Amino acid sequence: MTLLSRISGLVRDIALAYLFGASAAADLFFVAFRVPNFFRRLFAEGAFNQAFVPVLMEYKAKGQSELRLFLGQLSGVFALTLTLVVIGGLAFAGPLAALFAPGFIGQPRLFTQLTELVRITFPYLGFISLTAYAGALLNAHGRFALPALTPVMLNVCLTLAALLGLMGHLQTPPIVILAWSVLVAGILQCSIQLPSLARLHLLPKPVVSTSHPGMKQVGQMLVPAIFSASVGQINALVNTMIASTLATGSIAWLYYADRLLELPVGLIAVALGTVMLPHLSRLVTEEDQRGFLQTVNWGFGLGLMLGLPAAIALYLLAEPLLAFLYMSFAGSAMKAFDVEMSGQALQMFAIALPGFVLVKVLAPAFFAHQDTRTPFRFAVAAVVVNLIGSLATFQSLGHIGLALATALSAWTHAGLLYVGLQRRGWIRFDATVVFVLLRTVLACVGLAAGLVLGMVWLNGSEFTLQQWLALPGFDRGLRIILVCIVGLIGYALILLLLGVRPRHFLRAPQ
Repeated sequence: MTLLSRISGLVRDIALAYLFGASAAADLFFVAFRVPNFFRRLFAEGAFNQAFVPVLMEYKAKGQSELRLFLGQLSGVFALTLTLVVIGGLAFAGPLAALFAPGFIGQPRLFTQLTELVRITFPYLGFISLTAYAGALLNAHGRFALPALTPVMLNVCLTLAALLGLMGHLQTPPIVILAWSVLVAGILQCSIQLPSLARLHLLPKPVVSTSHPGMKQVGQMLVPAIFSASVGQINALVNTMIASTLATGSIAWLYYADRLLELPVGLIAVALGTVMLPHLSRLVTEEDQRGFLQTVNWGFGLGLMLGLPAAIALYLLAEPLLAFLYMSFAGSAMKAFDVEMSGQALQMFAIALPGFVLVKVLAPAFFAHQDTRTPFRFAVAAVVVNLIGSLATFQSLGHIGLALATALSAWTHAGLLYVGLQRRGWIRFDATVVFVLLRTVLACVGLAAGLVLGMVWLNGSEFTLQQWLALPGFDRGLRIILVCIVGLIGYALILLLLGVRPRHFLRAPQ
């Protein structure tokens, strides 16, 4: 389901690239869309889930009646808070636009447009936050498919809106149509999960009260979790703010690169983290230390086995992949220069990918123990690294420096989490993990050599972007798909020849 969600997201971004390219309109929409998304990931999907799920598993173990008492108060307070936040966002759309894109303040026409777009998209935050809350409840009860599939609704709505814009038959500007489609998607995403919650009897009457002891537990964990679970969003905000002061298209270049990165991040990091958190929380509740260590080891090994080759492929095939996705057919607003600029950013993001995977795998180990303060300190360090790196490089490297700072931040965050877990005895690699990781590194060397040779061989000469773009769109797509398939098969065969078997890393946590 996550794969389907990410593929539909790529289709959405291809449609947006054909509609906008890396124009000023693209920058406007991506900033307006980032505003509610930032708060959604900050509060709903990130911090709230990390503070909520461990407590939820605790009360779930106590029985249905205890769980419903807890959920009744939590849902009431959460809904009231979201209502107030949305009202505040509508009232302060202008300051929000200035915060997220200060470079537009000196351009009155663009800034006015941006403010209106923020006002249209911001209510999406309320609906998608309720969606994330519902998804956490379903995940805690072993229902992972529907929450993973729900984002498809957003991708479908935005794709249809982009297609309407490409047709050009409507009087309303395309970016306004897209903004309204974001709000419609939020309503749909929230609605489709309600029947499943009702069948599980997880829709108690909301009560605006904080008297339940579980509310105090969530409240104590929430503030540090807001920061520790949302480093990526804070770094993205910093990058957007700085990119708004750079050349036109910088925000779009970072967006297109980031969206391609999101495919492996979603399939590997987010999927693993989503599955691991309720499992780890249950194991902590049951005081099963051995099962806890096995689950962390399982996530670490599987995450790197999938994350490292994905990072290598994104780095080596950055420009061909972007050109294939965004310039394969006539009519695209993307230019060769845009592909080149996005490709350079994607290479830096590829360096960050294994770090992102490790963060998503390791952080749940702390949250499962209801420890959000330690990850909070690590998150502060990661954000400081990103800020220093961005300020030190953006003038000389432009948007590439911002992407490089993201990579430095990701690896800093992952390293600190690993050291913290090791000191507490919450991670301890066994022989199987070491066996798999050493052979994964060897297989990745072979994968890199195979991808480079494959691109040169298929292109008939030394690979250049200009030669690649000179190929017909269909031919270009066929070649990149062939290289990726051969690379994937080759990587798997190398692992098999080195003695790695599915039982070494596909053993699901119990």
